[in-house]
Amino acid sequence: MDTPIYLDYAATTPMAPEAVEAMLPYLTKKGTFANASAIQHCFGETAEAVVEQARNEIAELLRAKARDFVFTSGATESNNLAIKGIAQTYQDRGKHLITSAIEHKSVLDTCKTLETQGFSITYLRPNSDGRIDLNDLLNAITDETILVSIMHVNNETGVIQPIEEFAEALADKDLFLHVDAAQSAGKLAIDLSATPIDLLSMSAHKFYGPKGIGCLYIRNRKQTGLTPLLHGGGQEQGLRPGTLPTHQINAMAAAFKLAHKQIAQDFTHCKRLKQTLLEILQQIDGVALNGDQDHILPNIINVSFDQVGSDSLIIALRDRLAISSGSACNSGAIEASHVLRAMGIEGDRLYGAIRISLGRYTTEKEIRQAGQIIIEEVARLRELAQI
Repeated sequence: MDTPIYLDYAATTPMAPEAVEAMLPYLTKKGTFANASAIQHCFGETAEAVVEQARNEIAELLRAKARDFVFTSGATESNNLAIKGIAQTYQDRGKHLITSAIEHKSVLDTCKTLETQGFSITYLRPNSDGRIDLNDLLNAITDETILVSIMHVNNETGVIQPIEEFAEALADKDLFLHVDAAQSAGKLAIDLSATPIDLLSMSAHKFYGPKGIGCLYIRNRKQTGLTPLLHGGGQEQGLRPGTLPTHQINAMAAAFKLAHKQIAQDFTHCKRLKQTLLEILQQIDGVALNGDQDHILPNIINVSFDQVGSDSLIIALRDRLAISSGSACNSGAIEASHVLRAMGIEGDRLYGAIRISLGRYTTEKEIRQAGQIIIEEVARLRELAQI
């Protein structure tokens, strides 16, 4: 068998060759290597033009204004900037925020930090399929609410939240809506001209771009007036100071353009592979899929095996299959999923859950091999448990 096989695309993706090619001309002396803020000379002016071209390309694909995008190191920083920035700027209006119990840790830990600063946070719980109910969201709003932060696609289950429905319902409320789109950008169509989202976070490495670069969309950026996290050179109109990585920004735009061009192709590819894998895994007794399968991205599969702990299975497979128990942002820890627990899942289904995530470069051969490896390892671990 051709192993190891990478099935952890939700954690990160390999860079698309097109994105690598877009990065290279901005690294060496023969290329456009200059500081994009050094516009007093032609080298810096050229670099600035590259950054602004990339900003325009990303904005055009999302149907938004280029000036409303701020480049960051990725969705974690974007989430922090959005949530803390709104909280600090509008705390005189109110100190209540709403999020969900199934968010990424970069949202949950940010909210926990704000709680130590006197802010009140409501953590909405999803239904058993992982979806947030609109009525629960609306009922949680008070006169003190200044921000709602809800992810578009869950990073552990792949469940899609009805963000368009939420945005329309909140449009006439005196509050801001932030969406963590780390797992959906480049995989689902997002139209910011039609959906009234106020802030949206993205990471390039989730759609075959480089690590360490992302952006935060801020509708009417100048009017919103976020409080920055960092202070320094005043780049990005003071919201995110620091030397702009021209090479990463251009590669991010290239990867995003390619992802949009192939959005239907990638979706169909992952859907077909998912169906193949599930047909193979159905040979195992005591298998359960987690998450609403009618509202889900096909590249993420969250599945539980009775009588097999996810930690044992992941460790046993680590040299053959790259899978996980959920987010890759927990310092390498294998622990029970806070997402599944918030969905009311306990027992074997909670502790036996793994995340298998597919991507553009996953092949059917790899999926068939992976399925057989999982079947054999589940049987072996169950047999060991009986000894």
